[in-house]
Amino acid sequence: MLITLLLVALLAFYVAWNLGANDVANAMGTSVGSKAVTLKQALIIAGILEFTGAVLFGHEVTETLATKIANPALFSATPQIFVIGMVTVLISCGVWLQIATSRGLPVSSSHAVVGAIAGFSWVALGVGAIDWASIGLISIGWVLTPLISGAIAALFYSQIKHWILDQPNQVVQLQEWIPWLSTLLLGVFGVIVLPSLTEPLTNFVIEQVGFTIPSHDIPLLIGAVAAVGLTIISWRQLQETEEVFPTSQSPLPLIPKGGPTFPNPVEKLFARFQLLSACFVAFAHGSNDVGNAIAPLAAIVYINRTGSVPIDGITIPLWILILGGAGIVGGLAVWGKKVIATIGENIIALEPSSGFCAELATATTILIASRLGLPVSTSHALVGSVVGIGLVQNIKSIKFQTLKGIAAAWLITIPVSALLSAAIFSIAQILFR
Repeated sequence: MLITLLLVALLAFYVAWNLGANDVANAMGTSVGSKAVTLKQALIIAGILEFTGAVLFGHEVTETLATKIANPALFSATPQIFVIGMVTVLISCGVWLQIATSRGLPVSSSHAVVGAIAGFSWVALGVGAIDWASIGLISIGWVLTPLISGAIAALFYSQIKHWILDQPNQVVQLQEWIPWLSTLLLGVFGVIVLPSLTEPLTNFVIEQVGFTIPSHDIPLLIGAVAAVGLTIISWRQLQETEEVFPTSQSPLPLIPKGGPTFPNPVEKLFARFQLLSACFVAFAHGSNDVGNAIAPLAAIVYINRTGSVPIDGITIPLWILILGGAGIVGGLAVWGKKVIATIGENIIALEPSSGFCAELATATTILIASRLGLPVSTSHALVGSVVGIGLVQNIKSIKFQTLKGIAAAWLITIPVSALLSAAIFSIAQILFR
């Protein structure tokens, strides 16, 4: 059994590796494409934040995936079948993500997991074991997510373009808009990240100090202080940057050698806003999507320890979270360049202002979907937002050939991962009877 666990742990690491190579482009692709950061800087920043998010907050999503997607009660009499099924999920997802990444196609690891679970459940227990309502919701998400994200991105970018970029004195306009942009940025991302980060502090105040406060008060206070601080810092940086730029619009190397250049102080400040937004996305992504890689491993470890299938929930060992986080970072560093190039450069040409709008729209869409309980994909949201900005700029700037490849990969993710899982599970059943 120790050898089996070791092999399953390696498989989980393999899936996390491919997940990092593919999905982390959602956080950093637009930042690299807009030249807000270099590829090397993006890999380092995303690596640190993805790992931190995975280790600190990856347990909740992992627990849900390990106990809620496939109905564990149906496997209570045959836990070994459940173990074989979870192994096939890992193999199927890892193979499909690697194929998509090798072609530079951003796909949804969540959809791959759902497809793989559906595939092995069908073979093991019949068509009735599949939650068709969930499959239907995911299909609706395919269509709605890029449309909603694209509309929000187009709205954000059209307003920034009208009130700042198209004005004769961009710097003056940006100075007036900095407080609103700071509040918008920290408001959207704060709702995603701050409640989880401040929950221990809130519990401490309630339990140890004896002061009863609503759970959202501390996140609101921290968000407000951060927005004021970001506004003051941004005003100061904009003033300093303006003094460096000459009256001409020729780009200057305002970041140490090897860093990107910007055509004016406005785009330089937007680059800082975009980088901050990318950091939030990377942290949130690590805490959410690491479960796609390590949930099957967590379920198998539980079965090995207790001899029963997890039904009511499980505790995720820290070493599993660290394994998933390390896999994500490794895959991002070694294989992440292709998908980052697709997102950041091969759909439309991005500047920091447009890249910032794309990431903000993506986060807003994912946040709305989470509140509504809709299973959506960050990849779908980000691609939709980049296209929405392209429509505002110029429809001819959109590279539709790239979009055709991405759409094809989206459409076949669930059926391909389901078929792979079903085939591998069938073979495994024959071998291990």
